[in-house]
Amino acid sequence: MSADDASGPLADVIERVEALRAPREIVRLAGGLTNANYKVVTDNGAYVVRRWSDETGLLAIDRDNEHFNSVRAAEVGVGAEVVAYLPERNTLVLEFIRGRTMSADALRAEASLAEVAAACRRLHGARAFRLDFDMFSIQRGYREIVRQRGFRVPERYDSFAPQVEAIREAFARRPEPAAPCNNDLLAENFLRQDDGSFRLIDYEYSGNNEPSFELGNVWSESDLGLDQLTELVGAYWGAPLRHKVARARLWGLMSKYGWTLWASIQDGVSQIDFDFWTWGMEKYERAVAEFDGAQFERLLAEVGREG
Repeated sequence: MSADDASGPLADVIERVEALRAPREIVRLAGGLTNANYKVVTDNGAYVVRRWSDETGLLAIDRDNEHFNSVRAAEVGVGAEVVAYLPERNTLVLEFIRGRTMSADALRAEASLAEVAAACRRLHGARAFRLDFDMFSIQRGYREIVRQRGFRVPERYDSFAPQVEAIREAFARRPEPAAPCNNDLLAENFLRQDDGSFRLIDYEYSGNNEPSFELGNVWSESDLGLDQLTELVGAYWGAPLRHKVARARLWGLMSKYGWTLWASIQDGVSQIDFDFWTWGMEKYERAVAEFDGAQFERLLAEVGREG
């Protein structure tokens, strides 16, 4: 057990949560761009302690919402069981899920998209989440924070507002029924089990949303190929319907465009040793290529078609 980890705020949490008492091992887990995550091993089992700073409120993270939705994701066996929630200590304690943490390279290279779709369907079958998630609203909120704080904005960012509105209008003409979604399924939030199935972790941005956003976000976050998106959509819906593929692609575009400003905010406020600006610009450059691409208008048209 690390001497540093056994003192201070973490020690206070351990003292308050019965399951964590008398820890045999404490390990700081790698990754996590908005939280400090620790694995705490006791005689009774292993747990994850997630701790956050007050600054994450700028990122549209509602911790009560995260807790509520984590409980509901656990009910259907796809999320980790919630052990304790201490909002006054900026802490959520969860079961430690044993499994292989995926990477974008692994998700691209391995024939696992049917299992990805199965995990998403399982989550989407949970009881309704506490709040809705709307990337259009999130993006507008981020843009106002960036403006007020004077944070950096990529060149041409605001010039794509007409295309964003065109996507919003195309979706609104034929809305997709919402389901409980994670909304932030980067590859590292997939834990692969021995049987090949996946568990899904981290519900900071979870909320009721269109399933096509989830699929498009998976495609975007791991930079899957278009053929893999088609495979993922087909596995989820039972067939690679063109209007569903188009909808997922456009949601993936909105995901990249919106999370670009998440990176801008983090670049301005985060104390984590991570190059948020470069991370965000990589997403933005892929978004620009799609906004400027020859297929953008076709995708808008296909969203409204059957099959």
